[in-house]
Amino acid sequence: MIELEVCVDDAASLHAAQMPGVARVELCAALAVGGLTPSMGLMRLAATLETPAYAMIRPRAGDFVFDAEEEAVMLGDIAAARSAGLAGVVLGASRDDGTLDIAMLARLSAACGTMGRTLHRAFDLVPEPLRALETAIELGFERILTSGGARTAPEGAAVLHSLTQAAAGRIEIMAGSGVNPANVVALVRETGVGAVHGSCRGPVQQYAPAVAALGFGVSRAPADPLVIEALRAALDTVDRYDHS
Repeated sequence: MIELEVCVDDAASLHAAQMPGVARVELCAALAVGGLTPSMGLMRLAATLETPAYAMIRPRAGDFVFDAEEEAVMLGDIAAARSAGLAGVVLGASRDDGTLDIAMLARLSAACGTMGRTLHRAFDLVPEPLRALETAIELGFERILTSGGARTAPEGAAVLHSLTQAAAGRIEIMAGSGVNPANVVALVRETGVGAVHGSCRGPVQQYAPAVAALGFGVSRAPADPLVIEALRAALDTVDRYDHS
């Protein structure tokens, strides 16, 4: 079965993802900026539910070049995820030239103990994806979340295919960004990825005008069980080894 991971940033979406066929949730705050570290409260809630949860470890929006203080924050957040009893974390760190910050990733990984680890889309900034793939394997990551270096996974399909071929089962390549029920079958057939990642958002819900006027946000679009079911159903029709 091709794995489905659902990324969530609130309690309603977390509960929506508790259904058969969802391999795990990526637990975040602020998906509007690509996902930040979730609150301790959300981590603890996720740990009480059945679907395994991996917490995003990202202290701010923007790039993935982190200084010593930001690394200390991430180490503290990893400790919080371990304390909450989560299954794993999602990590990434870059150097100024876009290559992976191997030394920092090694330190962060060591702090994870036995928790699972996903390398996040800092990977999409690397200048040499196949070389970075080998680095991720050497660091012991379970999987790489990637769009193939493009804005969306369908746009990066050629690179995703190359990564899947080069990985050869040594690490999981998980396609993410712009994945939906309408495009996932073609994406998996073209790339051979063993897992996909999506927010599975439902209709946009508008906040009251008074709330928006005070700058607290205009709308939200939580994960929708119907979208999750549709994505899972689409995945169940495709053989990932049937490449076009």
